[in-house]
Amino acid sequence: MTTIAIGLYDRFTSLDALGPYQVLSSIPGATTVLCAAEAGTVSDENDLLHLRVDHAFADVSEPDVVVIPGGFATRRLAEERHPIVQWVADVHPRTQWTTSVCTGALVLAAAGLLDGLPATTHWMAYDSLVGYGAHPTEQRVVRAGKIITAAGVSAGIDMALTLTAELVGSEIAQGIQLAIEYDPQPPFDSGSPSKADPAVLEMIRAFSEQADASA
Repeated sequence: MTTIAIGLYDRFTSLDALGPYQVLSSIPGATTVLCAAEAGTVSDENDLLHLRVDHAFADVSEPDVVVIPGGFATRRLAEERHPIVQWVADVHPRTQWTTSVCTGALVLAAAGLLDGLPATTHWMAYDSLVGYGAHPTEQRVVRAGKIITAAGVSAGIDMALTLTAELVGSEIAQGIQLAIEYDPQPPFDSGSPSKADPAVLEMIRAFSEQADASA
């Protein structure tokens, strides 16, 4: 049985975790667990979504798959070596796959997993990733050995489908994609910094800087 562990912390970005959860929890024969530094409740970055977490990191010492979501707090967690960083470093040698979504890549990087490797994250965190020795790319999903990183937020669904295909084959992955009707047709072609209007780009940069300051 495959155990998929989604590592959480306060102020995570909800879709970073729940997008992959929706996909991965549908894999036949797999068990998905939520874990955090301590069992209890963790809240998203808006303090509106509160998830009950039944397992502490210490309880999940040999997961087959690790998923680390991003959030505005990840830069601080990486710098302070929050327990999630040590947990990732400890379990990675025994995982089949170690993955991240958005700025969750900073946690992987702080754990020493991305030095010298290609990786992706949210576009506003490329510089932080470089600081850990990684080589950022604008690809939505990047695989380097058994590590898979996804770009910002919604790319977590792409990562989870990619991972599903690796675990149980492309047919089941396609079936899950169909079941959740994941068929993106966005109303605007503004989903990456290379496509966005400069005014929109600056607006989001300003918002992000304010959010980072309060994280």
